[in-house]
Amino acid sequence: MTVLLTQNLTANAAATPAAAATHRPTEGSVHSWDLSTGVDGPGTRFVTFLSGCPLTCLYCHNPDTWKMRNGKRTSADEIVAEAAKYTRFIEAAGGGATISGGEPLLQPVFAGELLHRFKHELGLHTALDTSGFLGVRATDALLRDVDLVLLDIKSWDRDTYKKVTGRPLQPTLDFAHRLADLGKDVWVRFVLVPGLTDDPANVEGVAAFAGSLGNVSRVDVLPFHKLGEAKWEALGKPFALHDTPSPAPEQVAAAKSIFEAHGLTAV
Repeated sequence: MTVLLTQNLTANAAATPAAAATHRPTEGSVHSWDLSTGVDGPGTRFVTFLSGCPLTCLYCHNPDTWKMRNGKRTSADEIVAEAAKYTRFIEAAGGGATISGGEPLLQPVFAGELLHRFKHELGLHTALDTSGFLGVRATDALLRDVDLVLLDIKSWDRDTYKKVTGRPLQPTLDFAHRLADLGKDVWVRFVLVPGLTDDPANVEGVAAFAGSLGNVSRVDVLPFHKLGEAKWEALGKPFALHDTPSPAPEQVAAAKSIFEAHGLTAV
């Protein structure tokens, strides 16, 4: 089974977006798209949320994106045409286009095709929002069309990471090293959850790692919130962090100071 999985991952990684587009219309499972400012990369951005995610984060605010089958089958042509309506506005606001999810690298050919066309047809700055768990699926060709990676590092402590996501941390760290080797600009994202990820030693671990890479231009310290709890309830899923409070401003400030001590810009 492990051999077959590795073979499948390799085969998927070998397929280039451009090659796929010349043979058939590239389609993927899309949850939604939106325009956002300041939260999905610099400036105002056209954000495409792909369906499907291998992680099951305890604080996920979009659990409705976990299943690929729940998304709408959509062609790259449709998404690019939609984004094209806003390019003048996006460019004036210093923005671009972001592929998010879910986990976009669960659909690497579709994500790669969108990134390629956003960058080369529409001339937009491109960002990939990912946990890095499926970083092996991101080909060098795909990453060449990415200007910025928004990389979620959810914990440094391995047991906590597994508790939060249901998956191991190491693939994310491996992907981070690969991005550093490529000199790819990275914003690290870290969600501060009281009683779960806020231990100073845990924050220090993420900060030291991020600071050692040399390509992390910013760290977003994101305070935990429960805005997605209603979605969990609608899906009939228990929200395990129901009784967890949002961090106090001084807790957020303390976490930011740890990142800043490693020479990083924390916001």
